[in-house]
Amino acid sequence: MSVLSAEVSLALSQSGTLPEILQNCTNTISQYLDIGFVCIWTFERQTNQLQLQAGVHCTEITCSALSDTQDFPDHIALVNNTIGLMIQNHQAIFNQELSISNSVKLIESTFSISRFSAYPLIVEQQLIGIIALFSKQLFTEPTHNLLNWIANNIAVAIDRIWAREELLSRREALLLRLASQIRSSLNLDMILETAVNEIRSLLQIDRCYFLSYLPHPSQPSLTITYEARNPNLTSMLGSIPLQKSNFLTQTLLSQELICIENINSKSPLDYDMQELLTEFGITSQLMLPVKSNSGEIGAIVCSHCSGDRIWNNSEISLLQAVCDQLAIAIDHAQLYTQSRTATLEAQTQAEKLTETLHKLQQTQSQLIQNEKMSSLGQLVAGVAHEINNPVNFIHGNLTFANEYFQEMLTLLHLYQQHYPQPEVEIENFAKKIDLEFLTNDLSQLLSSMNMGTNRIREIVLGLRNFSRHDEADKKLVDIHEGIENTLLILHHRWKNNGIGLDISIIKEYGNLPLVDCYAGQLNQVFMNILTNAIDALEESMVKIKTNYKPQIVIRTEILESKFVVIRIADNGLGMVEDIKKRLFDPFFTTKQVGKGTGLGLSISYQIIVEKHGGILNCLSEPGKGTEFWIQIPI
Repeated sequence: MSVLSAEVSLALSQSGTLPEILQNCTNTISQYLDIGFVCIWTFERQTNQLQLQAGVHCTEITCSALSDTQDFPDHIALVNNTIGLMIQNHQAIFNQELSISNSVKLIESTFSISRFSAYPLIVEQQLIGIIALFSKQLFTEPTHNLLNWIANNIAVAIDRIWAREELLSRREALLLRLASQIRSSLNLDMILETAVNEIRSLLQIDRCYFLSYLPHPSQPSLTITYEARNPNLTSMLGSIPLQKSNFLTQTLLSQELICIENINSKSPLDYDMQELLTEFGITSQLMLPVKSNSGEIGAIVCSHCSGDRIWNNSEISLLQAVCDQLAIAIDHAQLYTQSRTATLEAQTQAEKLTETLHKLQQTQSQLIQNEKMSSLGQLVAGVAHEINNPVNFIHGNLTFANEYFQEMLTLLHLYQQHYPQPEVEIENFAKKIDLEFLTNDLSQLLSSMNMGTNRIREIVLGLRNFSRHDEADKKLVDIHEGIENTLLILHHRWKNNGIGLDISIIKEYGNLPLVDCYAGQLNQVFMNILTNAIDALEESMVKIKTNYKPQIVIRTEILESKFVVIRIADNGLGMVEDIKKRLFDPFFTTKQVGKGTGLGLSISYQIIVEKHGGILNCLSEPGKGTEFWIQIPI
């Protein structure tokens, strides 16, 4: 019995969903007790209806899990009265004899079951479920006591799992509320005020505040701008004294996370910072930096004043997600402020107003696309990794397979040369399998397999570039050289050599300096855009046919002495607004199945915007061609 209690305790301590954990418990009980059925029901919290969570059915030979109520015919009707009585008095039922009127419906091996025991699952005087056992023999008093103990432990575990699910639900709700506010409001004050209040309430901490870094050439400063605290605590709002802000300033600039369970034991804080926290009674602190794309720096700080506070990984992950949302909110709010300022200044300059609003729309689109890309990154990285290993294995072995085939073919030819008159059986079999066709076709088959694995490896490489940062360093490169190399690779498609489309390439290159960039990835962007342009012109030639001369114009120039602009335009059919809006979405393609993966422009967007801090935009109208605008800092 002690082994059973230990095994049940171990099952309840494992991670997993509620049905999985309870199924492990019923499996364990069926191993140690002579039973026909053991089942656990819980009350559905919304409707208060009994719901079968786990169960085991045992025969003379083996025990198996109940997959659904069909594995346990009429189980509700069978014990309806006894369970109804338990719901009223919360008392266990022990060794009750069952009167089975229609035993034919029961599973054959359970025909002799005649004893029923059930135990309420109670938490804080509330019945949350029932565990029921059907046995062939009477349970002893020690077994009864043990089952009571097991029922109590299962009830506590169910309550704990429900509480954890509710907490996770509250955390998800917090992120949804913040995300909703960010999208529906550009009021940064309201968003940050809401964030500190929601975080303090959710984590049940003494204080949560937003720390803002205000850069100044001569004297940067730190200010606590928003705060949610226990009413009994002194407010920390306002500037932090200069002599006590050095440590925090350095931490914010280096974007480091600070996690301290007790400031008095092995704390990384300097003396001045420790003195500041002690002044406000803070004993434990967690700080996560917030850095927006616009360069604004701040931090969400959670502190406790009642002794040690363990900051677990789930809380840190939640706060990091909140910080990501706040970074977006800061960008949105700043863009909104910039938009209002530009609008006021441009009341007498309509042309300048249009240009400013256009830039704002571009930047907002980039922020939204950034969010989409980050949400898919982890999934794509996992898929690429799992595909890459088996494909490399197959691709590597194809080389050896081809070598072995050629050697065996050489051996076969030697046999034919030295034994020109084979045995009748060999000659008949060679005719039957069409030896000459087989040798030719097998060689082509291996070649096509090699081409197929190469294609898969290219897709996997694209997925990996799409999902994570490349490890190559930046270097100074000649943009024009990269464009020329790309055109050389695509020469067979655009040049009129009997295969190509006879596309005119017009180059209007400006005088560009060397640009500090990721050369290989920038070339990948050129390749994706030029390939799409060639595909669009090929489609246009099929649809227009007469008097149509396809061309691609490539222009380069310097913008405001800070940026290099590369414009790649075609005179194809153009595209409608609905397609243009989705152009940079992952896996979106207008090409036929098998011709495009839908990743080229998504990867290009990530390379230009995220890796280079630039702009990638598309200008297109139906019937007026398409132009891609690439802008990166010099």
